[in-house]
Amino acid sequence: MARRERDGIWVKIAASVFYPITWLGKRVTRGAERIPRQGGAILVFNHISHLDPVVDAVFVHRNKRVPRFLAKDSLFRIPVAGKVIGGAGTIPVYRGTANASESLRDANNALSEGKLVCIYPEGTISKDPDGWPMRSFPGVARLALSNDVPVLPIARWGTNQIWNGYTKKFTPFPRKTITTYVGEPVDLSQFRGEDPPSNTTLMRVTEHIMNDVKALLGEIRGEKAPDGFFNPKKAES
Repeated sequence: MARRERDGIWVKIAASVFYPITWLGKRVTRGAERIPRQGGAILVFNHISHLDPVVDAVFVHRNKRVPRFLAKDSLFRIPVAGKVIGGAGTIPVYRGTANASESLRDANNALSEGKLVCIYPEGTISKDPDGWPMRSFPGVARLALSNDVPVLPIARWGTNQIWNGYTKKFTPFPRKTITTYVGEPVDLSQFRGEDPPSNTTLMRVTEHIMNDVKALLGEIRGEKAPDGFFNPKKAES
């Protein structure tokens, strides 16, 4: 039996708060055995609710790994909360830096140290009217191409039916089912070898990864995933 990855006091504190929150939904998981029990890996999630980080963190922790999410560096300057999220292993993203790769330096360091990094490439809750993944940022591609680690697509559905971030509607009862589906590692061999990768390559890799996430979500929902990705900027224009 695989041993649990060693965590610390801040992870235990976060777990004591997060685990009870996940009782709001009934858990269904598929493919969890694909999460590596040791070594670096990138877990790529869709984003549909403010509950996602809590649910996803507990899901990863139940699989004996310490989840390290990417978050804006400004959150680390919030009194108390910044101390907790930093102590629990959350990784700051330095937006607005002159060098795009510099913004992800701590994530790269974490992966090189054999840690598990969790990322929401969409950057925020999906604005797609039907909840499908929208056009994503290329940070996930930069991480994936800079590190020789498994990249696992993960779709999750049901948190949005409990807490809808855009309508502010909170519906805990009756209890909803939250399904999490881990797919096979994404094959990125066709994209490697370009150093540094072009912007075109980064966008192609991002879409390649998110297409796998979208396909998994389609299986959960029992629906055919749409072609392409919703672009909120075009929708607003």
